[in-house]
Amino acid sequence: MLIKSLYQQKTPVLSFEIFPPKPEYPLDTVFKTIEGIRDLNPDFISVTYGAGGSNRSRTIEIASRIKKTYGIETLAHLTCVGHSPEELDQIVNQMKDEGIENILALRGDPPRDRPEITFRPGNYRYAIELVKHLRRYSGFCVGAAAYAEGHIESKRWRDDWEHLRAKVEAGVDFLVTQLFFDNRIFYNFKENMLRMGVTAPVSAGIMPVLNPNRIKKMIYLSGASLPAKLLQLLDQYGDQPVEFEKFGIDYAVNQINELLENGVEGIHLYTMNRAQQTRIIVKNLNLVGRNK
Repeated sequence: MLIKSLYQQKTPVLSFEIFPPKPEYPLDTVFKTIEGIRDLNPDFISVTYGAGGSNRSRTIEIASRIKKTYGIETLAHLTCVGHSPEELDQIVNQMKDEGIENILALRGDPPRDRPEITFRPGNYRYAIELVKHLRRYSGFCVGAAAYAEGHIESKRWRDDWEHLRAKVEAGVDFLVTQLFFDNRIFYNFKENMLRMGVTAPVSAGIMPVLNPNRIKKMIYLSGASLPAKLLQLLDQYGDQPVEFEKFGIDYAVNQINELLENGVEGIHLYTMNRAQQTRIIVKNLNLVGRNK
């Protein structure tokens, strides 16, 4: 099923993101996570892609197995950095052969040990080029990332929003935001997108704050800001992991429920492959027909 049709059929669309285990770990580790969350009835599960395509075979295998084994639709991430157009053709055809119909088109980052592969002559530099490349194929639904606070490399929000509009006009069917912790930022983003004529459905990307060190790293990488309540959480419970996780889960539940009350089109939960915590969050959401 094409994900764009899910947004036409229901609101909100609920989705989870998982990541492939490192090559030295068996794939069974990620499928234990799937077993722990599949009965939460996600509309789709997205599978991330390693820097420079380092995990690409696992991304495709996991996305394909989830769809075939559990009957859950999948969204395979694909980055253009580090790949020639010819390599991208091979990857896309492999996805097609494996029954994958939905692709999240991303620029991506080069592997840390091979920064020189970033922009080889002839390779794409931006996600919009990948979107246009994917539109040469029929039968795919294409999603893209959105940054409610603006991309960390953008000097002005307006510039980033213009780039996003261009991606949608190039053929993006839906958007998934990177993490944010203040819903006012998301509402402002949506309002400005509509003002600019961007009507593609948007899933709000939510990352539960479960570990102080991990969240500091994600903030550094994404440029997301922390509201005062979360700063207080870090100060008060940063050295108390059990209490920190509990309050982090509560924060995510409250953040999502407020978004639901305000008519968000989709919730995309960054699970970090944590099945138990994902279950607690979803079971406490005001999702009609989901919480039994």
